[in-house]
Amino acid sequence: MTWFDEARLDDESALGTMDMRLRHLAESGSRVRREVGDAAEAADSAVERARELDRPRAVVAAGPDSRLLRAVLEPWCPVPFVAWPGPALPGWAGSLDLVIVLAPDGSDSGTASAVAEAVRRGCQVVVACPPGSLVAEHTVGRYATVLPSTTGDQLAAAVVMLSYLHRVQLGPETAPDAVADALDQVAIDCGPRKDLAVNEAKMLAIALADATPIVWGGSVLAARAARRVAEQVRRASGRTAIAGDAEHLLPVIEAARPRDVFDDPFAEGGAGPRPVLVVLDDGSEDATVREQRGRLQATAAERGVRVETLTTEAPTEVARYASLLLSGTYAAEYLRLGLVED
Repeated sequence: MTWFDEARLDDESALGTMDMRLRHLAESGSRVRREVGDAAEAADSAVERARELDRPRAVVAAGPDSRLLRAVLEPWCPVPFVAWPGPALPGWAGSLDLVIVLAPDGSDSGTASAVAEAVRRGCQVVVACPPGSLVAEHTVGRYATVLPSTTGDQLAAAVVMLSYLHRVQLGPETAPDAVADALDQVAIDCGPRKDLAVNEAKMLAIALADATPIVWGGSVLAARAARRVAEQVRRASGRTAIAGDAEHLLPVIEAARPRDVFDDPFAEGGAGPRPVLVVLDDGSEDATVREQRGRLQATAAERGVRVETLTTEAPTEVARYASLLLSGTYAAEYLRLGLVED
């Protein structure tokens, strides 16, 4: 039988078994700074090249990591924007268009194929990938640029790309230093040395210990962070965790049985774990977001479903996304640490 031992979250010997995982999370901010520094020269060259050309007719974000770029760029980009996660390009993409690719691993053959196709068609191509990788080998052409990515971190590579797009007036202000600072602050607030009583990631892990997480974010970026957090919880615990839009999550909350203090959620034939609503609040004041959050919280109160909220005060959209994602990932790792088997 698996059970949750919250004492392990403040136990130095138990935390020591997770040292490499937690250290990797703590270094998130430094990876952003390293990527931005390593790509600075290439980014300057790409900006100069872009100034010699007309504004692209459209921007195509290719490859499986394109969804984060879509979440940031779709509401802002002044030209048509499309995310194309498959191993190809839209049939209409050509020399008038800009193709951008995130490939922090650099070994995906499908992404390499898409990049080669973009070069062949004469597109402007900017790719964030490791130098010398399979994808980099295909990023060779007059209008092709590699922004070197050396850490393998998708978020860090995305910050480099978004910073470039802002400089060529195709994306919003990214402020890489603000993203890195936000990640550093989460590492301080949620790190293993921070006591359970004041560590929101450890407290969230305890709340999820005997529950089914239902993760919701209202804005486009908060919703993406919610999906990523739910994925991290599933990987850490092997349990169900779901994320989605409000209309998809409301039926799950409404179906929750009235709480019975005598229920054993893990007893054979028992009611099973109850849902816990986890709200990722990035401070959005959009009326639709407020209305959906209010409906979710009101329904949770009616059904006796616990609500946990992660907040952030980071100054930019990408920094807020990064902060919420890292806080949720810390919680998932503490959940992994606390779950033990008899």
